[in-house]
Amino acid sequence: MAAEIVAAAGLRVAVFDHTPTPARKLLLAGRGGLNLTHSEPLDRFLPRYGAAEPLFRRLLAGFSPDDLRGWAAGLGIETFVGSSGRVFPVQMKASTLVRAWLRRLDGLGVTLHSRHRWTGWDEAGALTFRNGEETITVAPRATLLALGGASWPRTGSDGGWVPLLEGLGVEVAPLVPSNMGFEVPWSDHLRSRFAGQPVKSVGLSAAGRRLKGEFVITETGIEGGAVYALSAPLRDAITAEGWATLTLDLLPDMAEAELVKRLRRRGAESLSTFLKKSLSLTGPRAALLREFAPAADLTDPVTLARQIKGLSVVLTGVRPIERAISSAGGVRLPELDERLMLTRRPGLFLAGEMLDWEAPTGGYLLQGCFAMGVAAGKGIVEWLGMRISGAE
Repeated sequence: MAAEIVAAAGLRVAVFDHTPTPARKLLLAGRGGLNLTHSEPLDRFLPRYGAAEPLFRRLLAGFSPDDLRGWAAGLGIETFVGSSGRVFPVQMKASTLVRAWLRRLDGLGVTLHSRHRWTGWDEAGALTFRNGEETITVAPRATLLALGGASWPRTGSDGGWVPLLEGLGVEVAPLVPSNMGFEVPWSDHLRSRFAGQPVKSVGLSAAGRRLKGEFVITETGIEGGAVYALSAPLRDAITAEGWATLTLDLLPDMAEAELVKRLRRRGAESLSTFLKKSLSLTGPRAALLREFAPAADLTDPVTLARQIKGLSVVLTGVRPIERAISSAGGVRLPELDERLMLTRRPGLFLAGEMLDWEAPTGGYLLQGCFAMGVAAGKGIVEWLGMRISGAE
């Protein structure tokens, strides 16, 4: 995106990618339909970026969700708003968008160099790349690094840039998983019966945050959209304490008082039969209740209702960063000026997941990266213009 902005301003642009083909992570995201952005109002959209909200307030003012949809339309990619408010291409895949985008960049004169891994700078300050057994140097007037975090390293983002920037004295927060699954010490019974099954229409809460959604029981724990939305506070709790508690509301649409009233009507039938007939509480939701509620709480209507409305699931670990949808950590935001240029090294701009921010799935990650690319591209054009005019 930055290359498009800079090239459209009439400047020569080269993109160096250490993988054989470009946009691998975008293509990976496209497996789920390529959720480009979200349609919710900005007053709800911006808080999704947490501590980085002030930065994204400025970035999205320069390239909003509506701007992103308009940009895609310019590539011939029509989008639609799904029932959840998420925005997708009508074709529900990334490859068509990537091909159209590469044609546009080629038309703007952007050159793409694949299989070139950035290795730092030489003594004269030129960029160095490794291409097979060959070392190549390039001395541009401005450089943008958009090297990703450390999630899904097979797509190219392996965090190998961290020591290179730390060598400049740049402060880098440790890269940690974000939007990832968690480990739960399941019983053999639950794992064998319910691994791979979704748990739908439940309430989830952690660290004072509450939402309604679904997740999947896995062999090792849990994962899924609703879990990802709470992944940051759960991860931080596990880092600090070694464990975290996720609270489940197995019947979020029923008040606890109504639950107690219904549970008092139980006769001689088994608890499983009663829960199925009176509450439609079956399958993985019923299994979770059995897994985590103390046996003594299952016999009393009041304590049973309390467990159904607030079941504590203990998480004992975080799934590896290599399997996380995204990563947190990276270059601390105070290291950059308003153009996304490193204050320690004028002419070196940064964007994307290599910066210290995170957001949940739902279109917020891609929207943030697109907007950051636009801002960095404009920043490069502005900085080069000021250098040419002697203003900087």
